[in-house]
Amino acid sequence: MTHTDCTTEGLRSSSPSALCIKHIRRKKVRKLQRNWNSFLSLALPLLKRTVIMASPHLQWMVIRNASSFLIKRNKQTYSTEPNNLKARNAFRFNGLIHRKTVGIEPAADGKGVVVILKKRAGQCKPATSYEKITVNKNSRATLASVRNIIRKNKYRRDLRMAALRRVSAILRSQKPVVVRKKRSRAPKSS
Repeated sequence: MTHTDCTTEGLRSSSPSALCIKHIRRKKVRKLQRNWNSFLSLALPLLKRTVIMASPHLQWMVIRNASSFLIKRNKQTYSTEPNNLKARNAFRFNGLIHRKTVGIEPAADGKGVVVILKKRAGQCKPATSYEKITVNKNSRATLASVRNIIRKNKYRRDLRMAALRRVSAILRSQKPVVVRKKRSRAPKSS
């Protein structure tokens, strides 16, 4: 199609220098498409890296009464989510919504504990966003290690005491139980 073939509102364009509206629109659309494609090729890698997450308060408002981890018992609400140190359904102890969370679990071999920390980078990839540290020492050294891990990584100070209590409870449960024999009494002689 040439410039002279175009009709604008039923009129024939006689001069080749006069561009019809269709050609002008097509050129603008093509230019916009090229610009948009070049913009997307530059912007998409950046958009993939920066994921805008909702604030913890907004997430808490959404999941506080409707979560698959909730257990309502004895007029109280408990939560079974990972990294919830006290198993309470509270904003402070929630392990899903905060950028920094601490979780304490018993080690797989039954000796020591595993400290689970949430990384700041890669929050949109849950499979790789957790760091697991196994601590297998005596009880005092384990407590000191967990305290230092939380302090040195500048993790949440409000969770430090709850984490230490959980560690001590796990270590207490891993202690071997000593069975005491009952002394038999001598039969009474009459």
